[in-house]
This record gives sequence, C-alpha cells and structure tokens, in this order.
Amino acid sequence: MVNMGADELAQSAWSRVDTGVPHSARVWNYWLGGKDNFPADRELGDKVYEVYPDIVRVARAQREFLVRAVTFLAGEVGIRQFLDIGTGLPTADNTHEVAQRIAPDSRVVYVDNDPLVLVHARALLTSAPGGATAYVDSDVRDPAGILTGAAELLDFTKPVALVMFGIMGNVADTDEARAIVRHLLGEVPSGSYLALNDGTHGEDVDKAIEITQADGHPYNLRTPEQVTSFFDGLEIVEPGVVSTPFWRPVPGQEPQSLHIFGGVGRKP
Repeated sequence: MVNMGADELAQSAWSRVDTGVPHSARVWNYWLGGKDNFPADRELGDKVYEVYPDIVRVARAQREFLVRAVTFLAGEVGIRQFLDIGTGLPTADNTHEVAQRIAPDSRVVYVDNDPLVLVHARALLTSAPGGATAYVDSDVRDPAGILTGAAELLDFTKPVALVMFGIMGNVADTDEARAIVRHLLGEVPSGSYLALNDGTHGEDVDKAIEITQADGHPYNLRTPEQVTSFFDGLEIVEPGVVSTPFWRPVPGQEPQSLHIFGGVGRKP
C-alpha cells in the first residue's frame, strides 16, 4: 500500500504498464469512450461487445449511478468524506468533482491497484479549494491497508461514504467479498454510507465473462440477492437494491433494466 503525491505516483507507475496486454480498467475506459486505452484493450473490448453489446450501456449506467449516488450523499445527506475503492481511470464526473460541486470542502480518497490509474492520478488529485483528495495504491483484498492509508486524509470519527462500484466482482468467493465490506463498514461510524454496485448474471453477459476469463481477466458475477447481501445490517435507501438505471433516475429518463445491480445503505 502506497500513499503519495501525483508526481511520485506517475513516475513509479509508468514502468509497470504493459500496453500489449489488455487491462480491465483500460477496457472499461474504452467502453466509456475514453482515450486512455491501447489496441490490446480495444481488441478485447470489441470481442466482449460482439456477444454483449449492452456492455457499453452498463459502463455508462455505472458512471451515471455514481453521479446520482454521490449527489445524494453530498447533497441530501451532507456527507463530506468519501472513500472510493476501485476507482478506475479518471473520466468525466469523478467522485471528487461531483461531491465538490455540491460541497467544496469534501475530502475524497481514491483507491486502486492499476498502474495506469496511478499514472493518471494527477487528474484525481486536483481538488477544489477547501477540499482535499488523496490516492492510495492498494488492493480491495487489503481493507486494513486501505483504511490505514485513507486515515491520513479522512477522519474516521465522522461519517464516511464508501463508494465501491464494480469492484467486488474481482473477489471470487462471495463470503470473502462480504467479509471485506463488513471490515470496512466496521471501521466507520454510525451515519456512514455504503454505495455499491456489481454485475449480475444473464445469458449474454455470462458469454462475455467467458471471453474476459480466457484473456486472463476473470470477473465474478453475482445474483441480485447476493449483491443485496452486501447491505446486510444497513438501512437501505429507497428504492432499494435495484438495476442501477432505476436508482433515483433523473426526471424525464426512461430507465431500462441492465445486468448491474446496486444501491445505497446507511450504517445505523
């Protein structure tokens, strides 16, 4: 686990980037229409798209859910501290940008273990005046290390929003994944929140996962009930754990169900 400034992050990370091998964060960036990807990433992205064209909608729906969830947390709830685990590559409307548009004093810690995300961390560490951002180089399987690094910026005696979008599918065992979430929730006070979503099973998406696994990028889909189980013991915010386009859609939108479920819950 490393917690350092943007220049140090970029210098230490670039040598670890292998542009000839596809990486999930860069493939996701490609589906989002970003430019931080390489031919190997686009090739895998196109293979997945051929069998599961909804993957582009899934990628965009997850980003839109992040915007709505963080807007709710920073606006309606008044959360001022965010721990975003499994950040991915910077794109439009990153967590700190959404939160600090509402509350400029918001403090955000990003966590990821992808070296290319480290290279681009400068975009994540540009905070609004009065607020602050930091980056922790760590893996979701090390919740203790994440919390230690995040504590350099966040005050864990005050409510924190845990943002965990599309990350728990990287943990194969559901019990282990639940234990990680429980560990993190156990270290934040009452009034903290969990915002989480993950991919769920479907015929086309299951075929897509077979392709990514064959390329060395396993991802573990779960049932809607298993995604809901991450919120055990929490007060689940309406409308509950749902296909993410249906979580508080923007007025005028006509959401359509996708194989990605999520929600927001409050620690009593």
